[in-house]
Amino acid sequence: MNISSTYRRGFTLIELLVVIAVIGILTSVILGSVNTVRDKSVDTAVRMNVRGIRDHMALYYDANGLTYADACASDPSIANAVASAREAVSSVLTPGGQGDGECVSTDAEWAVWVNLKSTPANAWCVDSAGMSDTIPAQDSSAVDLITCP
Repeated sequence: MNISSTYRRGFTLIELLVVIAVIGILTSVILGSVNTVRDKSVDTAVRMNVRGIRDHMALYYDANGLTYADACASDPSIANAVASAREAVSSVLTPGGQGDGECVSTDAEWAVWVNLKSTPANAWCVDSAGMSDTIPAQDSSAVDLITCP
């Protein structure tokens, strides 16, 4: 009796199911990593938008008689940068919960903070004193933040 003729060619159902299960597990691990990376890239975009506001504020200060008064509301480039940062994280915010960010300015000071996507309980804050750091997210209904804590 020839041994090679007793084996059939091909895969058994169990072998195919094991391969499909392994592919499924690997796919779920990869997708989890991709979502984390995507959230961190949104956080980077938020940080870059908020950091860019510092340059716009300096230009506004020079152009408007050495004051920051009404900079957040009256300068379109500042308003657009804040809106872009807010829009990036808008999908993770809960209505009635933490705000998505704020721009506050007085004659002598300003501060901008926007929530982060990967950790919505934290926000990125930049102020006129040169501070750039992660802070606990603020309630936008009670913002009087003029410097980052």
